[in-house]
Amino acid sequence: MTTEEAVSVSRASACLCVLCGLPAAGKSTLARRILSTAAQHGWRATVVPYDDLIPEQAFRTKVVEDGVNLQEMHTEWKSHRQAVLYCIEQFLQKSEILPEVPSSSGISVAAWEQCTQGLMGPKGLKPPLVFLLDDNFYYPSMRYEVCQLARKYSLGFCQVYLQCDLESCISRNQSRSQPVPTEVILEMVKRLESPNPQKNSWEINSITLNSTGTVSKSDIQRVMELISSALNNPLSLGEDNKEQKDADRLKCANSVVHQADQACRRLISEAMKTARENKVPPERMRSLAAQLSESKATFLHNLRKHFLHEVPFIQGEEINVEHAAKRAAEIFNDDLKEILSRIMNDK
Repeated sequence: MTTEEAVSVSRASACLCVLCGLPAAGKSTLARRILSTAAQHGWRATVVPYDDLIPEQAFRTKVVEDGVNLQEMHTEWKSHRQAVLYCIEQFLQKSEILPEVPSSSGISVAAWEQCTQGLMGPKGLKPPLVFLLDDNFYYPSMRYEVCQLARKYSLGFCQVYLQCDLESCISRNQSRSQPVPTEVILEMVKRLESPNPQKNSWEINSITLNSTGTVSKSDIQRVMELISSALNNPLSLGEDNKEQKDADRLKCANSVVHQADQACRRLISEAMKTARENKVPPERMRSLAAQLSESKATFLHNLRKHFLHEVPFIQGEEINVEHAAKRAAEIFNDDLKEILSRIMNDK
């Protein structure tokens, strides 16, 4: 199939195309080449650069002490990511009028206006619109939010994962005027989960490009064919499928485990304080910290497994996450007291 044949027929009004991969993997370079090719075939297309839209302070971390070690916690990036999708949704809803960016969103107005410049076009029948979402998208949950938006409006949805070796990414990144800290890239490598259609069937419309070298013309053609396929096969709002149910279950499990983790950290901090006040020797303090940390990790792993595989879950049914996390923390507290008592009574 030629590129011309691939883009000749489109059924959906728009497509959300996720470009994901490590920093400096080549996402922005690929996006520019897709824009050029899409314009040649009459498509309206734009890049949604998360780095430009989301202010730098949203990615800053704060360091807190939990009584055992120091932990870095992201602050506002999640709400800003949701704000980007909200802006896209508002644009889709108001196809004849360019919507304003809410001042409370925290999104850069100038960057958003740059994204949407020239997309409105004349009234009446418009050519397909392609949003190229340029970000790392290292967690499946980040990408699934985009999939949900596409499903809500019966849009095309696809993903392009740029696979680039770590050494090349770090080298390219260092040549940038504003490089990402190398430690951030190293941490992201540990967390990155590339699209996996075998595990998540909603990721079926995905391809992987090797971007360690130069992306070829045949790679661009593959991307164009992928987008065309997504436009010709838009997602359906009425689909009540297994992958959405599994994704909702995963989201619930993550929420419960996250809240339980925070509660467990507070309990550990209190236990360490109690041990210090009772003048527990330093070597036993180190043993206590290690035992509590290991116990927490095992407990949270089992809690996540329990929610993913054992708890009855009906799609659309509300689960009281706060109550579940509180109950989990109470169970962990019993284990914690036993460990603390053993350490303090060990003569």
